[in-house]
Amino acid sequence: MTTANNALDAIFAADRSLREHEEALLGAEPGAVRKVLIEAVTEAKGLSDRHEAVMRLERLADLCAQIDGPGVTDALIAILDDDTPSVRLQAAEALADVGFDRYAEFARGVERALSSKQDGPAMQELPWILCEIAEPSARPLIAKFLQSKNVEVVASAVEALAELGDPGAIKDLEPFEKDARTIEIEDDGEGIAATLGDLVSETIESLRGND
Repeated sequence: MTTANNALDAIFAADRSLREHEEALLGAEPGAVRKVLIEAVTEAKGLSDRHEAVMRLERLADLCAQIDGPGVTDALIAILDDDTPSVRLQAAEALADVGFDRYAEFARGVERALSSKQDGPAMQELPWILCEIAEPSARPLIAKFLQSKNVEVVASAVEALAELGDPGAIKDLEPFEKDARTIEIEDDGEGIAATLGDLVSETIESLRGND
């Protein structure tokens, strides 16, 4: 048998083993599964080996999305706060799944993140996930991100509100029309400097057109 055949057989065996172990994990007592996964997220985020950390966090995002209960959304938001784009993508997709299936659980996790004054990458991503899910409470929840001290988080919330298209957001945005903080926005694929106030004014004008 050739080296290529051996490698392919090993891949098939690894896939079978992965499915079996995943079924065993998710079939265990739910409370124990939650505890193991939440602890594994904390451990992975503390690893100095980034390659190993990324591999674990991507896998954990998929696993966490398949269980419910206390702490799962918080663990996924912790994964979303990673600096590696591929990890954030996996976590964002997992959180969207949770949000569509169990919105109240997801929204409570977002509220906890806001209450704890987080301002990392996760807080720039969450407004977009809320926008994608588009539940009735999406607008007021996204608006809470406008109070962040991180201007990038605020800008993300403004852009998510523009995408959501709810004119009710105008009253949330108006206090920021004169905000002189500098941000970078994309224009024809290029980043250009602008003020937050410029972005807000443009968004308000767009939303008024939706009235």
